Amino acid sequence: MAVKENDNKEIVEMIREGLKKSGGYCPCRREKNPENKCICEEFRRQIADPDFEGFCHCMLYYKSKD
Repeated sequence: MAVKENDNKEIVEMIREGLKKSGGYCPCRREKNPENKCICEEFRRQIADPDFEGFCHCMLYYKSKD
């Protein structure tokens, strides 16, 4: 399993800017609660799933199976 940033630097820059403005909360979510603090609860659960491969909700991170 490997987690890495999106290869698309424009998306990474846009999301990182949104994280700065939101105090570290996922800029793609309306609610500012502990579950939405980057890396969000949803993606942490997906990372733990050995069968999951794909991007987090905001597409900042990608988890591969290898």
